[in-house]
Amino acid sequence: MPYLPFAYMTSITWSIIFSSALIDSINPCAFAVLIFLIMYLNAIKNRRTMLVIGAVYIFMIYVVYFLAGLGLLSFVSSVHISNFFYIFTATLSIFFGLINIKNGFFDEKPFLAIPESKKIILQKYIKKATLPAALILGVLVAIFELPCTGGVYLAILSLLADKSSYSAAVVYLLFYNLIFILPLILILLSVYFGLPPEKFEKWRQGKKRVLRLFLGLFLVGLGLLMFFI
Repeated sequence: MPYLPFAYMTSITWSIIFSSALIDSINPCAFAVLIFLIMYLNAIKNRRTMLVIGAVYIFMIYVVYFLAGLGLLSFVSSVHISNFFYIFTATLSIFFGLINIKNGFFDEKPFLAIPESKKIILQKYIKKATLPAALILGVLVAIFELPCTGGVYLAILSLLADKSSYSAAVVYLLFYNLIFILPLILILLSVYFGLPPEKFEKWRQGKKRVLRLFLGLFLVGLGLLMFFI
């Protein structure tokens, strides 16, 4: 049984899953690599090739995120530590939120971001611009960007482990990750139908602080919700 502060939240809702996934999806980290990949493909390949390679990249992000979430959910459920995991992720959500708020207010190098050393590896696969490279790139990006996108995901996994059955949690995870990749799909299709990728990059650069601030506020709110509702 969960501790008293959690007893009133008896189930998770589709609105919580949708809003959390949507907030998670607009993280600047999630956009950056796809935009750079499209910009490179747009310069050297035809649009159909760009669409196929971009789609493979996005699909691999979906698969890796889903499998990582499913693995963690299965582990937490099997060892019966959902209550401890709940408390830990609620605290972590608030901590990550405060870091993002700090980065939003002060124009400094974000702590929760893809490390510079990893960006060099990603650039190598971006420049290959092949289907195998897109497969590898999707896997690497999903792993490397976890520090800046994992806060919301961990909180949702904690809620699923504590507030829903395993079968329901799997369905929620499938839906969550679909919403998570939705902006990436929209960006890819927009460029395919003629919108310059440079516009997305200009928007991403101009809104990074606002997005981090917004994400931070959401993470703090989600963490407090987990503790007190």
